[in-house]
Amino acid sequence: MSKKENLMSGNNSRRNFIRNSAAAFAGFYIVPRHVIGRGFVAPSDKLIVAGIGAGGKGESDLNMFSKSGKAEIAVLCDVDDRQSLTSRKRFPKAKYYKDFREMLEKEGKSIDACSVSTPDHTHAVAAMAAMQLNKHVYVQKPLTHDIYEARMLTQAAHRYKVVTQMGNQGSSGDGVRQLIDWYKAGIIGDVHTIYCYTDRPIWPQGVERPKTASPIPSELDYDLWLGTAPKKDYFEGVLPFNWRGWWDYGTGALGDMACHIMAPAFAVAELGYPSSAECSVATKYIQNWQRGYWPDSGPISSHITLTFKGKNGKPDLKLHWMDGGIQPERPDELGANEIMGDGGNGTIFLGTKGKMMCGTYGINPQLLPTSRTKETVVPQTIARVKNGDEGHYAAWVEAAIAGYGSNEAKNLSSHFDIAGPLTESVLMGNLAIRSYDIQKKNGNDISYPGRNIKLLWDGDNMKVTNFDEANQFVKRTYRDGWSLGV
Repeated sequence: MSKKENLMSGNNSRRNFIRNSAAAFAGFYIVPRHVIGRGFVAPSDKLIVAGIGAGGKGESDLNMFSKSGKAEIAVLCDVDDRQSLTSRKRFPKAKYYKDFREMLEKEGKSIDACSVSTPDHTHAVAAMAAMQLNKHVYVQKPLTHDIYEARMLTQAAHRYKVVTQMGNQGSSGDGVRQLIDWYKAGIIGDVHTIYCYTDRPIWPQGVERPKTASPIPSELDYDLWLGTAPKKDYFEGVLPFNWRGWWDYGTGALGDMACHIMAPAFAVAELGYPSSAECSVATKYIQNWQRGYWPDSGPISSHITLTFKGKNGKPDLKLHWMDGGIQPERPDELGANEIMGDGGNGTIFLGTKGKMMCGTYGINPQLLPTSRTKETVVPQTIARVKNGDEGHYAAWVEAAIAGYGSNEAKNLSSHFDIAGPLTESVLMGNLAIRSYDIQKKNGNDISYPGRNIKLLWDGDNMKVTNFDEANQFVKRTYRDGWSLGV
């Protein structure tokens, strides 16, 4: 059996490695500062980080951790030598691997934490493998590819007592906190409707998967990159970015931007699991005005409506997600020449007494009309994160050093108790989109733009109760040799 085949054989050897590593850790202790003496940095004051995904967003994440001054980037892991090149030059002392499983097996004793910045379909398996070794994890948005995976990671954070954070850095910004302060002060009354919108996708969607395979670049281990996804031919252009539009690997416009744009809505209205989801989608016209149907790829635009049950006798709340350039009607209170949100993206809150809005990441929060913004002063009810979105990284590093259960860990802006339910709600939108695909496949006459049925959602049990075929997308079937290990 080859080395790769041995690694792929998976679960038994992985459980043994976790058990043996845990035994090894039992004899390891941290040397306190007073034993070393002044002028030295104690091991407990430095977080030793491994980067799973060292190019693209992974590269910038690692740079931000390093910038905190309290993290050492000791290990790099990437399936593509081209993508990881800059990080390998920036951190020349870091050991380098292609397979995160091999990396964890060999470096598990020397690292404290892992940053996971891979395509969406690998987030959960990489994060879970690290968490099972009691490694703190920072995972890029969306937290996972599937709803089931998000729930499992949320539960695992407590089972393995690790410090967690999702990479939606705007959740640590001042903008979100200002919106919360206004809302708690009753400035706009009770929110009943929220609009979230984006100009994504900016990659191909609503297209047919190429039928002809392309040569695999020599620097890329394509089989490792596929990971949990089905075995399909490589085609040029899927890497390093356009994978987002393909359901096997990415989660479309929702997965790319909703954890940034919907996060302020969840924080302000304290939302949980939605009770229902419905959508309308645009399908691409092809030759002779026939509509294209390519279920491997997300739609070119969509409008999702999520309903959340009202709390304490209040009415239900409707959250609208719009992508592909679709935007809500401009509020009457917004001046004709004023920018809505940040132009292409934004969040608008409609309350019983007023309205407010912000851009991507919660930036530039505004009361409407905007003249109210400077005129309105309310008490600060939530502490600000030092250096805002940049501090999102440093806060996780410091919390991981402080440890599970510390105040630093509890006060993180996007630990998995927050990021998990947010991600699940984001992915409910994709569940609605893919249910449209099912109906189309079954021959239902769905007119353009495709209007989906309303999915009724039992959030506690992660189940659609009125359209069972949709439940196949709640939890994927992984390719042979891969497991979440729960």
